[in-house]
Amino acid sequence: MRKLARLAFFFSVTFVIIFAATTSLKFLALRVDWAINLPPRPETVLTLIIAAAHWALSLTLFSSILVTTNYIVRKKLFPITSIFCVMLLAFGFSFVISFALEQWKSVPPAQTAGIQLGEKGMIISNLMNRNVTAVVLLEGTANPHGPRVMAIPNQPLAFHEALPMGSNLTLPPVPFADNTPWFLNSLGIDIRLNAEVFQRKFSEGFFYYLFYAGALIFLLCSLGYVIKFSAWPLANLFIAMLIFRGILAITTFFNTPEMQITIESFLNNLVPVTFALPLIFLVLGVLVQTYSILGITVKRRVSNEI
Repeated sequence: MRKLARLAFFFSVTFVIIFAATTSLKFLALRVDWAINLPPRPETVLTLIIAAAHWALSLTLFSSILVTTNYIVRKKLFPITSIFCVMLLAFGFSFVISFALEQWKSVPPAQTAGIQLGEKGMIISNLMNRNVTAVVLLEGTANPHGPRVMAIPNQPLAFHEALPMGSNLTLPPVPFADNTPWFLNSLGIDIRLNAEVFQRKFSEGFFYYLFYAGALIFLLCSLGYVIKFSAWPLANLFIAMLIFRGILAITTFFNTPEMQITIESFLNNLVPVTFALPLIFLVLGVLVQTYSILGITVKRRVSNEI
């Protein structure tokens, strides 16, 4: 019982720390993206916090279960009770946070105007690379759709009086270039898409959220006992990270509209497409649990015989 209490405390502290840290960092990133967006658009601090919290919740769910399952394996805790405890805590934290974020959406805070980045003649370019296209806003950020001068490498300067009326064309954030590594960009996109799925399931109703989130959490919690390929704990942690990253990518892939249509046509109305992916999670989790229980049973018999 004491070990179970320590496990619950460890997971709770890990979840809270990761969620708070990732929410803060994501909020700062969204704040910067909002500040450098042209033309400046009205935004609210609460909206940015909610968006950051949704993104952070998706990342925290995967990260906290990953860290906790590694803790369970190292401490050699009893599998069934440990997994059940982590599942309850993970779903409880996720549901409470999702419920709070859904309630905060109805709060109408005062909007904040965009930050003015420059006056007339503002030059937009990538400071890290001079050999790129630059835009000179002749009237500054006060009228970003107004007259501008385009400076394209190896071409004469081009003057544009204004964008066409009714055009939805907007300038990219400042600077133009995004130097974020591809694997981090892809990870961030998958986390955002997974957060949108969680948000959509929550808006559909408690049962849909329970079935989807519960199945995913059950699968993630079940993987801890098969990640024992190496005697080096750090190597097992990296293997677990790769497996969790693969589950996140598969989740994103199967939740795309194209795959949903494909699954629906393949099932031929035998199972609603909404329940198809959670059922896959449950089946995989049961298979992994069965493998883990059989492996533990065999090891105990071999040790007893020796």
